[in-house]
Amino acid sequence: MSIRRTRVVTTAVLAAVALTLGACAEETGTGRENGSGGNASGTIREGLKVTFLPKQVNNPYFDTSDNKGGRPAVEEFKGRYAQTGPSEASPSAQVSYINTLSQQGTDVIVIAANDQDAVCGSLTEARTGGAKVVTYDSDTKPECRDAFVNQASPEGIAQAQIKLISDAVGPEGGEIAILSATANATNQNAWIELMKTELAKPEYSRLTLVATVYGDDQDEKSFQEAQGLLSTYPNLKGIVSPTTVGVAAAARYLSGSSYKGRVQLTGLGTPNQMREYVKDGTVEAFALWNPTDLGYLAAYTGAALASGIITGKEGETFTAGRLGEFTLGANGEVLLGDPFEFTASNIDQFDF
Repeated sequence: MSIRRTRVVTTAVLAAVALTLGACAEETGTGRENGSGGNASGTIREGLKVTFLPKQVNNPYFDTSDNKGGRPAVEEFKGRYAQTGPSEASPSAQVSYINTLSQQGTDVIVIAANDQDAVCGSLTEARTGGAKVVTYDSDTKPECRDAFVNQASPEGIAQAQIKLISDAVGPEGGEIAILSATANATNQNAWIELMKTELAKPEYSRLTLVATVYGDDQDEKSFQEAQGLLSTYPNLKGIVSPTTVGVAAAARYLSGSSYKGRVQLTGLGTPNQMREYVKDGTVEAFALWNPTDLGYLAAYTGAALASGIITGKEGETFTAGRLGEFTLGANGEVLLGDPFEFTASNIDQFDF
């Protein structure tokens, strides 16, 4: 698979465009309203209360998606932005936050679900109370939310990860392992299953998946799991970590060990986390979408729902500020785009 290399747009230009678009927002009403009646003008209501509920707060990935993507979007359409959530990414940790947001009359809840089932009851109650629910990064069951903003297609992510580790390990192949986030993370599990499907293809017959371990999106545990993999599998040739916390922790371990250069690593990471490990040769390449754009799109999706521009049905369209027009797919899915490959040749062009 050839990973699409997206055109780089500077932060300054994006900020200027965002300010211009923000000035164009029009007021169409205030208060928590049910937006199911349609909005022919396509304008977003002012004053919408939009709260992001990530898997865990103080996570660099979600700090970027929410505070650098979601917040500017909400400011553009003159809403009220907030972020809240648990400090640990456990399956049920988000439930009490959802209940509180519902009681507070939040118009839009944007959530990255730690578990597709554990939050469904509270999300359903929030929707009954008038809130619009948008999942991003990690989905729930479709009946528990109004729309899902997917960072990239699961197939595209899986193909990119396996292609990157195959290229890094080389034609001789060998044993590889996966270092994931939590065992219940819907996005991680979907990618892992598709990576297994990808590994079954003839071109990857020399790669053997020997283990999948879970760092629970905790830095120290992910570090220890990476260490444990090398102890348990001395012939390991590569690690794939499709989680920003995990890949950075694994890179930190490898960079200071005798395995540097002998065991290859790739995954989904942010440039600021991975820059030093790319430059010191620990990692040849890794991939990700732009989390700023993910949060930005999620905010606009929620605003379009709360304003009655869309209802979550397949084929509906809406405009997400500087990102342009999007069309809802099956089960209310909105697709951001393809993964992007970061290497030593381009990593300094990014700052997130």
